[in-house]
Amino acid sequence: MSSASLATPPLATPSRPQLDRKPSIVTVILFVGLLGAGLLFTGISLVSDVSEAGARTTTLVPFILLGVALLIALGFEFVNGFHDTANAVATVIYTHSLPPSFAVVWSGFFNFVGVMVSSGAVAFGIIALLPVELILQVSSGAGFAMVFALLIAAIVWNLATWALGLPASSSHTLIGSIIGVGIANALMHGRDGTSGVDWAQATKVGYSLLLSPMIGFGFAALMLLALRTLVKKRELYEEPKGNTPPPWWIRGLLIATCTGVSFAHGSNDGQKGMGLIMLILVGTVPMAYALNRAMPQSEVTHFVEMAQGAQQLLVAHSPANAPTDPRAALTDYVRTHEFKAEVLSSLASISGSIGEQVREHGSLARLPADAVANVRNDMYIASETIRFLDKHHHGDLGQDEMARLGAFKKEIDNATKFIPLWVKVAVAIALGLGTMVGWKRIVVTVGEKIGKTHLTYAQGASAELVAMMTIGAADLYGLPVSTTHVLSSGVAGTMAANRSGLQMSTIRNLLVAWVLTLPAAILLSGSLYWLFTQLM
Repeated sequence: MSSASLATPPLATPSRPQLDRKPSIVTVILFVGLLGAGLLFTGISLVSDVSEAGARTTTLVPFILLGVALLIALGFEFVNGFHDTANAVATVIYTHSLPPSFAVVWSGFFNFVGVMVSSGAVAFGIIALLPVELILQVSSGAGFAMVFALLIAAIVWNLATWALGLPASSSHTLIGSIIGVGIANALMHGRDGTSGVDWAQATKVGYSLLLSPMIGFGFAALMLLALRTLVKKRELYEEPKGNTPPPWWIRGLLIATCTGVSFAHGSNDGQKGMGLIMLILVGTVPMAYALNRAMPQSEVTHFVEMAQGAQQLLVAHSPANAPTDPRAALTDYVRTHEFKAEVLSSLASISGSIGEQVREHGSLARLPADAVANVRNDMYIASETIRFLDKHHHGDLGQDEMARLGAFKKEIDNATKFIPLWVKVAVAIALGLGTMVGWKRIVVTVGEKIGKTHLTYAQGASAELVAMMTIGAADLYGLPVSTTHVLSSGVAGTMAANRSGLQMSTIRNLLVAWVLTLPAAILLSGSLYWLFTQLM
Protein backbone atom coordinates (compact mmCIF):
# COMPACT_ATOMS: atom_id res chain seq x y z
CA MET A 1 0.00 0.00 0.00
CA SER A 2 1.49 3.34 -1.01
CA SER A 3 2.13 6.14 1.40
CA ALA A 4 -0.15 8.34 -0.70
CA SER A 5 -3.08 6.05 -0.05
CA LEU A 6 -2.48 6.32 3.72
CA ALA A 7 -2.27 10.13 3.72
CA THR A 8 -5.07 11.97 5.49
CA PRO A 9 -7.22 13.86 2.98
CA PRO A 10 -6.96 17.64 3.37
CA LEU A 11 -9.77 19.42 5.19
CA ALA A 12 -12.10 21.44 3.03
CA THR A 13 -11.26 25.12 3.16
CA PRO A 14 -13.88 27.84 3.34
CA SER A 15 -15.21 28.56 -0.14
CA ARG A 16 -16.29 31.96 -1.38
CA PRO A 17 -20.04 32.01 -2.05
CA GLN A 18 -21.16 32.24 -5.65
CA LEU A 19 -22.09 35.89 -5.86
CA ASP A 20 -22.03 36.29 -9.64
CA ARG A 21 -24.86 33.92 -10.48
CA LYS A 22 -27.52 35.66 -12.54
CA PRO A 23 -31.02 35.90 -11.05
CA SER A 24 -33.50 33.25 -12.14
CA ILE A 25 -36.42 34.03 -14.38
CA VAL A 26 -38.72 33.58 -11.38
CA THR A 27 -36.83 36.29 -9.48
CA VAL A 28 -37.01 38.67 -12.45
CA ILE A 29 -40.75 38.09 -12.84
CA LEU A 30 -41.26 38.63 -9.11
CA PHE A 31 -39.26 41.86 -9.20
CA VAL A 32 -41.06 43.33 -12.21
CA GLY A 33 -44.46 42.19 -10.96
CA LEU A 34 -44.02 43.77 -7.54
CA LEU A 35 -42.66 46.97 -9.06
CA GLY A 36 -45.63 47.27 -11.41
CA ALA A 37 -48.15 46.38 -8.69
CA GLY A 38 -46.62 48.92 -6.32
CA LEU A 39 -46.72 51.74 -8.86
CA LEU A 40 -50.30 50.88 -9.86
CA PHE A 41 -51.50 50.71 -6.24
CA THR A 42 -49.75 53.98 -5.42
CA GLY A 43 -51.26 55.77 -8.41
CA ILE A 44 -54.80 54.49 -7.80
CA SER A 45 -54.67 55.30 -4.07
CA LEU A 46 -53.32 58.80 -4.68
CA VAL A 47 -55.98 59.64 -7.26
CA SER A 48 -58.70 58.20 -5.00
CA ASP A 49 -57.57 60.24 -1.99
CA VAL A 50 -57.35 63.47 -3.96
CA SER A 51 -60.75 62.94 -5.60
CA GLU A 52 -62.42 62.03 -2.30
CA ALA A 53 -61.02 65.14 -0.66
CA GLY A 54 -62.41 67.31 -3.45
CA ALA A 55 -59.05 68.93 -4.15
CA ARG A 56 -59.15 71.22 -7.16
CA THR A 57 -56.31 72.89 -9.06
CA THR A 58 -56.13 75.06 -12.16
CA THR A 59 -52.66 73.87 -13.16
CA LEU A 60 -50.81 70.57 -13.44
CA VAL A 61 -47.63 71.97 -11.90
CA PRO A 62 -48.36 70.75 -8.33
CA PHE A 63 -49.05 67.23 -9.58
CA ILE A 64 -45.91 67.21 -11.72
CA LEU A 65 -43.88 68.30 -8.69
CA LEU A 66 -45.68 65.67 -6.61
CA GLY A 67 -44.84 62.91 -9.09
CA VAL A 68 -41.17 63.89 -9.33
CA ALA A 69 -40.83 64.26 -5.56
CA LEU A 70 -42.48 60.89 -4.89
CA LEU A 71 -40.19 59.15 -7.38
CA ILE A 72 -37.11 60.74 -5.78
CA ALA A 73 -38.30 59.79 -2.26
CA LEU A 74 -39.00 56.20 -3.31
CA GLY A 75 -35.66 56.19 -5.15
CA PHE A 76 -33.97 57.07 -1.86
CA GLU A 77 -35.64 54.07 -0.19
CA PHE A 78 -34.68 51.81 -3.12
CA VAL A 79 -31.02 52.85 -2.84
CA ASN A 80 -31.26 52.47 0.92
CA GLY A 81 -32.43 48.89 0.34
CA PHE A 82 -29.40 47.65 -1.58
CA HIS A 83 -26.98 49.91 0.30
CA ASP A 84 -27.94 49.06 3.88
CA THR A 85 -29.71 45.73 3.80
CA ALA A 86 -26.75 43.98 2.20
CA ASN A 87 -25.40 43.98 5.75
CA ALA A 88 -28.25 41.76 6.92
CA VAL A 89 -27.54 39.01 4.36
CA ALA A 90 -23.73 39.02 4.46
CA THR A 91 -23.51 36.61 7.39
CA VAL A 92 -25.97 34.02 6.06
CA ILE A 93 -24.30 34.15 2.64
CA TYR A 94 -20.72 33.79 3.91
CA THR A 95 -21.65 30.95 6.27
CA HIS A 96 -23.49 29.21 3.41
CA SER A 97 -26.69 29.20 5.43
CA LEU A 98 -28.67 30.52 2.46
CA PRO A 99 -27.86 30.84 -1.24
CA PRO A 100 -27.22 34.50 -2.17
CA SER A 101 -30.21 34.82 -4.52
CA PHE A 102 -32.62 33.37 -1.98
CA ALA A 103 -31.09 35.36 0.90
CA VAL A 104 -31.71 38.75 -0.73
CA VAL A 105 -35.31 37.86 -1.59
CA TRP A 106 -35.85 36.60 1.96
CA SER A 107 -34.36 39.79 3.41
CA GLY A 108 -36.41 41.94 1.04
CA PHE A 109 -39.64 40.28 2.18
CA PHE A 110 -38.94 40.91 5.85
CA ASN A 111 -37.91 44.50 5.11
CA PHE A 112 -41.36 44.82 3.56
CA VAL A 113 -43.02 43.38 6.65
CA GLY A 114 -40.96 45.64 8.95
CA VAL A 115 -42.10 48.75 7.11
CA MET A 116 -45.73 47.69 7.20
CA VAL A 117 -45.83 47.24 10.99
CA SER A 118 -43.71 50.31 11.86
CA SER A 119 -45.10 52.88 14.26
CA GLY A 120 -44.23 56.12 12.45
CA ALA A 121 -42.33 57.60 15.43
CA VAL A 122 -39.03 57.71 13.51
CA ALA A 123 -40.74 59.26 10.48
CA PHE A 124 -41.92 62.33 12.37
CA GLY A 125 -38.74 62.47 14.45
CA ILE A 126 -36.87 63.07 11.19
CA ILE A 127 -39.27 65.86 10.19
CA ALA A 128 -38.72 67.56 13.56
CA LEU A 129 -35.11 68.21 12.49
CA LEU A 130 -36.19 70.37 9.54
CA PRO A 131 -36.36 74.19 9.79
CA VAL A 132 -39.76 75.11 11.20
CA GLU A 133 -40.37 77.92 8.71
CA LEU A 134 -39.83 75.55 5.77
CA ILE A 135 -42.23 73.00 7.22
CA LEU A 136 -44.87 75.71 7.60
CA GLN A 137 -44.25 76.80 3.98
CA VAL A 138 -43.66 73.38 2.48
CA SER A 139 -45.93 74.16 -0.48
CA SER A 140 -43.70 77.08 -1.51
CA GLY A 141 -40.72 76.93 -3.85
CA ALA A 142 -38.38 76.92 -0.86
CA GLY A 143 -40.26 73.94 0.57
CA PHE A 144 -39.83 71.89 -2.58
CA ALA A 145 -36.22 73.01 -2.88
CA MET A 146 -35.68 71.65 0.65
CA VAL A 147 -37.19 68.23 -0.14
CA PHE A 148 -35.39 67.86 -3.47
CA ALA A 149 -32.04 69.00 -2.05
CA LEU A 150 -31.93 66.68 0.94
CA LEU A 151 -33.18 63.62 -0.97
CA ILE A 152 -30.88 64.08 -3.97
CA ALA A 153 -27.88 64.75 -1.72
CA ALA A 154 -28.58 61.56 0.24
CA ILE A 155 -28.98 59.48 -2.92
CA VAL A 156 -25.77 60.86 -4.49
CA TRP A 157 -23.64 60.13 -1.40
CA ASN A 158 -25.17 56.67 -0.96
CA LEU A 159 -24.42 55.78 -4.57
CA ALA A 160 -20.88 57.14 -4.29
CA THR A 161 -20.06 55.06 -1.21
CA TRP A 162 -21.79 52.01 -2.70
CA ALA A 163 -19.65 52.28 -5.84
CA LEU A 164 -16.58 52.13 -3.60
CA GLY A 165 -18.02 49.19 -1.66
CA LEU A 166 -18.09 51.20 1.58
CA PRO A 167 -20.89 50.41 4.06
CA ALA A 168 -21.70 54.04 4.85
CA SER A 169 -24.88 54.92 6.72
CA SER A 170 -28.04 56.02 4.92
CA SER A 171 -29.35 57.38 8.24
CA HIS A 172 -26.15 59.35 8.77
CA THR A 173 -26.40 60.69 5.22
CA LEU A 174 -30.02 61.80 5.53
CA ILE A 175 -29.41 63.53 8.87
CA GLY A 176 -26.45 65.39 7.35
CA SER A 177 -28.59 66.44 4.38
CA ILE A 178 -31.27 67.82 6.71
CA ILE A 179 -28.70 69.78 8.72
CA GLY A 180 -27.20 71.15 5.49
CA VAL A 181 -30.57 72.48 4.34
CA GLY A 182 -31.19 74.05 7.76
CA ILE A 183 -27.81 75.81 7.85
CA ALA A 184 -28.15 77.04 4.25
CA ASN A 185 -31.67 78.34 4.90
CA ALA A 186 -30.53 80.28 7.96
CA LEU A 187 -27.53 81.81 6.17
CA MET A 188 -29.67 82.80 3.18
CA HIS A 189 -31.98 84.72 5.53
CA GLY A 190 -29.14 86.58 7.22
CA ARG A 191 -29.14 84.53 10.42
CA ASP A 192 -26.40 82.60 12.14
CA GLY A 193 -26.09 79.19 10.47
CA THR A 194 -26.44 77.44 13.82
CA SER A 195 -29.98 78.83 14.21
CA GLY A 196 -31.27 76.80 11.26
CA VAL A 197 -31.23 73.45 13.04
CA ASP A 198 -32.95 72.01 16.08
CA TRP A 199 -29.64 71.14 17.70
CA ALA A 200 -31.24 69.47 20.70
CA GLN A 201 -33.01 66.98 18.44
CA ALA A 202 -29.96 66.71 16.18
CA THR A 203 -27.77 65.97 19.19
CA LYS A 204 -30.19 63.27 20.34
CA VAL A 205 -30.04 61.68 16.89
CA GLY A 206 -26.28 62.20 16.75
CA TYR A 207 -25.80 60.31 20.00
CA SER A 208 -27.80 57.37 18.62
CA LEU A 209 -25.67 57.33 15.46
CA LEU A 210 -22.46 57.70 17.46
CA LEU A 211 -23.21 55.15 20.14
CA SER A 212 -24.81 52.46 17.96
CA PRO A 213 -21.49 51.37 16.32
CA MET A 214 -19.84 51.22 19.74
CA ILE A 215 -22.73 49.13 21.01
CA GLY A 216 -22.44 46.90 17.95
CA PHE A 217 -18.70 46.37 18.45
CA GLY A 218 -18.75 45.89 22.21
CA PHE A 219 -21.88 43.80 22.62
CA ALA A 220 -21.14 41.56 19.64
CA ALA A 221 -17.72 40.82 21.14
CA LEU A 222 -19.30 40.08 24.52
CA MET A 223 -21.96 37.93 22.86
CA LEU A 224 -19.31 35.81 21.18
CA LEU A 225 -17.38 35.41 24.44
CA ALA A 226 -20.60 34.45 26.25
CA LEU A 227 -21.37 31.82 23.61
CA ARG A 228 -17.90 30.35 24.03
CA THR A 229 -18.52 30.08 27.77
CA LEU A 230 -22.06 28.70 27.64
CA VAL A 231 -22.26 26.67 24.41
CA LYS A 232 -19.58 24.00 24.06
CA LYS A 233 -20.25 23.09 20.42
CA ARG A 234 -16.93 23.15 18.58
CA GLU A 235 -18.48 23.42 15.12
CA LEU A 236 -20.12 26.72 16.12
CA TYR A 237 -16.69 28.39 16.29
CA GLU A 238 -15.22 26.87 13.15
CA GLU A 239 -15.10 28.28 9.65
CA PRO A 240 -17.46 26.78 7.06
CA LYS A 241 -16.03 23.76 5.25
CA GLY A 242 -16.29 24.25 1.53
CA ASN A 243 -19.85 25.09 0.44
CA THR A 244 -21.41 22.79 3.02
CA PRO A 245 -24.23 24.42 5.00
CA PRO A 246 -23.78 24.53 8.79
CA PRO A 247 -25.56 22.09 11.13
CA TRP A 248 -29.33 22.66 11.13
CA TRP A 249 -29.48 24.36 14.53
CA ILE A 250 -26.70 26.81 13.64
CA ARG A 251 -28.29 27.44 10.27
CA GLY A 252 -31.64 28.14 11.93
CA LEU A 253 -30.01 30.62 14.32
CA LEU A 254 -28.26 32.49 11.50
CA ILE A 255 -31.40 32.65 9.36
CA ALA A 256 -33.42 33.85 12.38
CA THR A 257 -30.97 36.66 13.12
CA CYS A 258 -30.81 37.68 9.45
CA THR A 259 -34.61 37.79 9.45
CA GLY A 260 -34.63 39.91 12.61
CA VAL A 261 -32.13 42.43 11.23
CA SER A 262 -34.07 42.72 7.96
CA PHE A 263 -37.33 43.25 9.85
CA ALA A 264 -35.74 45.81 12.21
CA HIS A 265 -34.12 47.63 9.28
CA GLY A 266 -37.47 47.91 7.53
CA SER A 267 -39.27 49.15 10.62
CA ASN A 268 -36.59 51.82 11.30
CA ASP A 269 -35.12 52.93 7.97
CA GLY A 270 -38.37 52.68 6.03
CA GLN A 271 -39.91 55.38 8.19
CA LYS A 272 -37.44 58.01 6.99
CA GLY A 273 -38.93 57.86 3.52
CA MET A 274 -42.46 57.87 4.94
CA GLY A 275 -41.90 61.11 6.83
CA LEU A 276 -40.53 62.89 3.76
CA ILE A 277 -43.33 61.57 1.53
CA MET A 278 -45.93 62.90 3.98
CA LEU A 279 -44.20 66.28 3.90
CA ILE A 280 -44.38 66.20 0.09
CA LEU A 281 -48.08 65.27 0.16
CA VAL A 282 -48.92 68.02 2.64
CA GLY A 283 -47.16 70.54 0.41
CA THR A 284 -48.81 69.52 -2.87
CA VAL A 285 -52.30 68.31 -1.94
CA PRO A 286 -53.00 69.64 1.58
CA MET A 287 -56.75 69.12 1.20
CA ALA A 288 -56.18 65.36 1.10
CA TYR A 289 -53.19 64.87 3.42
CA ALA A 290 -52.64 67.87 5.71
CA LEU A 291 -55.15 66.55 8.26
CA ASN A 292 -56.38 63.09 9.18
CA ARG A 293 -59.75 63.12 7.44
CA ALA A 294 -60.52 59.65 8.80
CA MET A 295 -60.78 60.91 12.40
CA PRO A 296 -64.21 59.78 13.73
CA GLN A 297 -66.79 62.25 15.00
CA SER A 298 -66.40 61.10 18.61
CA GLU A 299 -62.70 61.97 18.56
CA VAL A 300 -63.40 65.37 16.97
CA THR A 301 -65.74 66.28 19.83
CA HIS A 302 -63.09 65.29 22.34
CA PHE A 303 -60.49 67.25 20.38
CA VAL A 304 -62.55 70.45 20.62
CA GLU A 305 -62.98 69.97 24.36
CA MET A 306 -59.24 69.47 24.82
CA ALA A 307 -58.46 72.59 22.75
CA GLN A 308 -60.83 74.72 24.82
CA GLY A 309 -59.41 73.31 28.06
CA ALA A 310 -55.85 74.07 26.93
CA GLN A 311 -56.84 77.62 26.01
CA GLN A 312 -58.39 78.27 29.43
CA LEU A 313 -55.35 76.82 31.21
CA LEU A 314 -52.93 78.98 29.23
CA VAL A 315 -54.97 82.16 29.58
CA ALA A 316 -54.70 81.82 33.36
CA HIS A 317 -50.89 81.95 33.06
CA SER A 318 -50.67 84.56 30.31
CA PRO A 319 -50.14 88.34 30.44
CA ALA A 320 -53.15 90.49 29.68
CA ASN A 321 -51.90 91.74 26.30
CA ALA A 322 -52.06 89.11 23.56
CA PRO A 323 -49.52 89.33 20.70
CA THR A 324 -50.66 90.67 17.35
CA ASP A 325 -49.23 87.66 15.47
CA PRO A 326 -49.38 84.52 17.66
CA ARG A 327 -48.10 82.15 14.94
CA ALA A 328 -45.00 84.30 14.37
CA ALA A 329 -44.33 84.38 18.12
CA LEU A 330 -44.58 80.59 18.39
CA THR A 331 -42.51 80.05 15.24
CA ASP A 332 -39.77 82.23 16.69
CA TYR A 333 -39.88 80.28 19.97
CA VAL A 334 -39.67 76.90 18.23
CA ARG A 335 -36.77 78.12 16.11
CA THR A 336 -34.75 79.83 18.86
CA HIS A 337 -36.06 78.17 22.08
CA GLU A 338 -35.98 81.63 23.70
CA PHE A 339 -38.98 81.84 26.00
CA LYS A 340 -40.85 85.13 26.23
CA ALA A 341 -43.97 86.04 28.17
CA GLU A 342 -45.99 86.19 24.94
CA VAL A 343 -45.42 82.48 24.17
CA LEU A 344 -48.15 81.24 26.53
CA SER A 345 -50.69 83.83 25.36
CA SER A 346 -49.84 83.03 21.74
CA LEU A 347 -50.31 79.32 22.39
CA ALA A 348 -53.65 80.08 24.10
CA SER A 349 -54.78 82.07 21.05
CA ILE A 350 -53.71 79.37 18.57
CA SER A 351 -55.28 76.59 20.66
CA GLY A 352 -58.58 78.45 20.84
CA SER A 353 -58.53 79.14 17.10
CA ILE A 354 -57.88 75.48 16.29
CA GLY A 355 -60.74 74.30 18.51
CA GLU A 356 -63.15 76.90 17.18
CA GLN A 357 -62.52 76.10 13.51
CA VAL A 358 -62.90 72.36 14.04
CA ARG A 359 -66.07 72.91 16.12
CA GLU A 360 -67.56 75.26 13.51
CA HIS A 361 -67.18 72.76 10.66
CA GLY A 362 -67.96 69.62 12.66
CA SER A 363 -65.00 67.50 11.49
CA LEU A 364 -61.57 67.74 9.93
CA ALA A 365 -62.93 66.45 6.62
CA ARG A 366 -65.37 69.38 6.34
CA LEU A 367 -62.82 72.15 6.71
CA PRO A 368 -62.82 74.35 3.57
CA ALA A 369 -59.86 74.02 1.23
CA ASP A 370 -58.53 77.49 1.94
CA ALA A 371 -58.44 76.79 5.70
CA VAL A 372 -56.86 73.32 5.74
CA ALA A 373 -53.23 74.38 5.34
CA ASN A 374 -53.51 77.12 7.96
CA VAL A 375 -55.20 74.83 10.51
CA ARG A 376 -52.55 72.18 9.92
CA ASN A 377 -49.76 74.73 10.39
CA ASP A 378 -51.39 75.99 13.59
CA MET A 379 -51.61 72.42 14.87
CA TYR A 380 -47.99 71.72 14.01
CA ILE A 381 -46.63 74.86 15.65
CA ALA A 382 -48.80 74.31 18.75
CA SER A 383 -47.57 70.72 19.08
CA GLU A 384 -43.92 71.75 18.75
CA THR A 385 -44.38 74.61 21.23
CA ILE A 386 -45.81 72.22 23.84
CA ARG A 387 -42.95 69.79 23.18
CA PHE A 388 -40.34 72.47 23.89
CA LEU A 389 -42.25 73.86 26.88
CA ASP A 390 -42.20 70.40 28.40
CA LYS A 391 -38.54 69.80 27.52
CA HIS A 392 -37.18 73.11 28.81
CA HIS A 393 -39.76 73.72 31.59
CA HIS A 394 -40.41 77.24 30.41
CA GLY A 395 -43.05 79.34 32.11
CA ASP A 396 -44.62 78.68 35.50
CA LEU A 397 -46.72 75.69 34.42
CA GLY A 398 -46.89 72.88 36.96
CA GLN A 399 -46.59 69.17 36.36
CA ASP A 400 -50.36 68.59 36.21
CA GLU A 401 -50.82 71.50 33.81
CA MET A 402 -48.07 70.23 31.52
CA ALA A 403 -49.74 66.81 31.59
CA ARG A 404 -52.99 68.43 30.38
CA LEU A 405 -51.11 70.24 27.61
CA GLY A 406 -49.39 66.94 26.75
CA ALA A 407 -52.79 65.29 26.34
CA PHE A 408 -53.81 68.10 24.00
CA LYS A 409 -50.57 67.64 22.06
CA LYS A 410 -51.41 63.95 21.63
CA GLU A 411 -54.79 64.91 20.15
CA ILE A 412 -53.07 67.33 17.74
CA ASP A 413 -50.56 64.68 16.70
CA ASN A 414 -53.38 62.21 16.01
CA ALA A 415 -54.82 64.78 13.61
CA THR A 416 -51.56 65.57 11.79
CA LYS A 417 -49.07 62.72 12.24
CA PHE A 418 -50.60 59.88 10.27
CA ILE A 419 -49.37 57.70 7.42
CA PRO A 420 -51.84 56.34 4.83
CA LEU A 421 -51.63 52.64 4.02
CA TRP A 422 -50.55 53.23 0.43
CA VAL A 423 -47.53 55.26 1.58
CA LYS A 424 -46.39 52.35 3.76
CA VAL A 425 -46.93 49.90 0.89
CA ALA A 426 -45.01 52.07 -1.61
CA VAL A 427 -42.05 52.52 0.75
CA ALA A 428 -42.11 48.84 1.73
CA ILE A 429 -41.97 47.73 -1.90
CA ALA A 430 -39.20 50.24 -2.77
CA LEU A 431 -37.09 49.14 0.21
CA GLY A 432 -37.81 45.44 -0.32
CA LEU A 433 -37.01 45.51 -4.04
CA GLY A 434 -33.87 47.52 -3.33
CA THR A 435 -32.44 44.55 -1.43
CA MET A 436 -32.57 42.50 -4.64
CA VAL A 437 -30.34 44.87 -6.63
CA GLY A 438 -26.72 45.93 -6.20
CA TRP A 439 -26.14 44.17 -2.87
CA LYS A 440 -22.91 42.40 -3.87
CA ARG A 441 -20.41 45.23 -3.25
CA ILE A 442 -21.34 45.78 0.39
CA VAL A 443 -21.76 42.05 1.06
CA VAL A 444 -18.18 41.40 -0.09
CA THR A 445 -16.83 44.15 2.17
CA VAL A 446 -18.64 42.84 5.25
CA GLY A 447 -17.99 39.18 4.48
CA GLU A 448 -14.37 39.31 3.34
CA LYS A 449 -12.66 42.61 4.09
CA ILE A 450 -13.26 43.37 7.77
CA GLY A 451 -11.52 40.42 9.42
CA LYS A 452 -8.40 38.50 8.37
CA THR A 453 -10.13 35.13 8.67
CA HIS A 454 -13.35 33.72 7.32
CA LEU A 455 -16.49 34.51 9.29
CA THR A 456 -17.48 31.69 11.67
CA TYR A 457 -21.03 30.69 12.49
CA ALA A 458 -20.83 32.12 16.02
CA GLN A 459 -19.42 35.41 14.77
CA GLY A 460 -22.19 35.82 12.21
CA ALA A 461 -24.91 35.01 14.74
CA SER A 462 -23.45 37.32 17.42
CA ALA A 463 -23.17 40.31 15.07
CA GLU A 464 -26.66 39.80 13.65
CA LEU A 465 -28.31 39.26 17.04
CA VAL A 466 -26.82 42.44 18.51
CA ALA A 467 -27.75 44.43 15.38
CA MET A 468 -31.32 43.14 15.51
CA MET A 469 -31.78 44.10 19.18
CA THR A 470 -30.07 47.49 18.83
CA ILE A 471 -32.14 48.57 15.83
CA GLY A 472 -35.33 47.24 17.41
CA ALA A 473 -34.68 49.23 20.60
CA ALA A 474 -33.95 52.39 18.58
CA ASP A 475 -37.22 51.94 16.69
CA LEU A 476 -39.08 51.62 20.00
CA TYR A 477 -37.72 55.00 21.14
CA GLY A 478 -38.15 56.70 17.76
CA LEU A 479 -34.40 57.07 17.08
CA PRO A 480 -32.85 56.59 13.62
CA VAL A 481 -29.79 54.33 13.76
CA SER A 482 -27.59 52.87 11.06
CA THR A 483 -27.92 49.19 10.22
CA THR A 484 -24.63 49.53 8.39
CA HIS A 485 -22.73 50.90 11.38
CA VAL A 486 -24.21 48.44 13.86
CA LEU A 487 -23.70 45.32 11.75
CA SER A 488 -20.24 46.09 10.33
CA SER A 489 -18.94 47.17 13.75
CA GLY A 490 -20.49 44.01 15.20
CA VAL A 491 -18.55 41.86 12.73
CA ALA A 492 -15.38 43.78 13.65
CA GLY A 493 -16.12 43.23 17.34
CA THR A 494 -16.42 39.47 16.90
CA MET A 495 -13.16 39.40 14.95
CA ALA A 496 -11.42 41.27 17.76
CA ALA A 497 -12.92 39.00 20.43
CA ASN A 498 -11.90 35.93 18.43
CA ARG A 499 -8.39 37.34 17.95
CA SER A 500 -8.83 36.78 14.25
CA GLY A 501 -7.27 40.10 13.33
CA LEU A 502 -8.76 43.06 11.51
CA GLN A 503 -7.93 44.31 8.03
CA MET A 504 -6.91 47.80 9.03
CA SER A 505 -7.16 49.19 5.50
CA THR A 506 -10.88 48.36 5.47
CA ILE A 507 -11.38 49.67 9.00
CA ARG A 508 -9.68 52.93 8.01
CA ASN A 509 -11.92 53.23 4.96
CA LEU A 510 -15.00 52.60 7.08
CA LEU A 511 -13.89 55.24 9.59
CA VAL A 512 -13.15 57.73 6.80
CA ALA A 513 -16.61 57.15 5.31
CA TRP A 514 -18.15 57.50 8.77
CA VAL A 515 -16.31 60.77 9.46
CA LEU A 516 -16.86 62.28 6.00
CA THR A 517 -20.52 61.33 5.57
CA LEU A 518 -21.90 64.11 7.76
CA PRO A 519 -19.85 67.06 6.39
CA ALA A 520 -20.16 65.79 2.81
CA ALA A 521 -23.94 65.48 3.08
CA ILE A 522 -24.20 68.90 4.77
CA LEU A 523 -22.15 70.59 2.04
CA LEU A 524 -23.91 68.78 -0.81
CA SER A 525 -27.48 69.36 0.42
CA GLY A 526 -26.79 72.98 1.40
CA SER A 527 -25.37 73.72 -2.05
CA LEU A 528 -28.27 71.99 -3.79
CA TYR A 529 -30.80 73.87 -1.66
CA TRP A 530 -29.24 77.21 -2.62
CA LEU A 531 -29.24 76.19 -6.30
CA PHE A 532 -32.85 74.96 -6.29
CA THR A 533 -34.13 78.09 -4.54
CA GLN A 534 -32.58 80.15 -7.33
CA LEU A 535 -34.35 78.03 -9.96
CA MET A 536 -37.82 77.81 -8.36
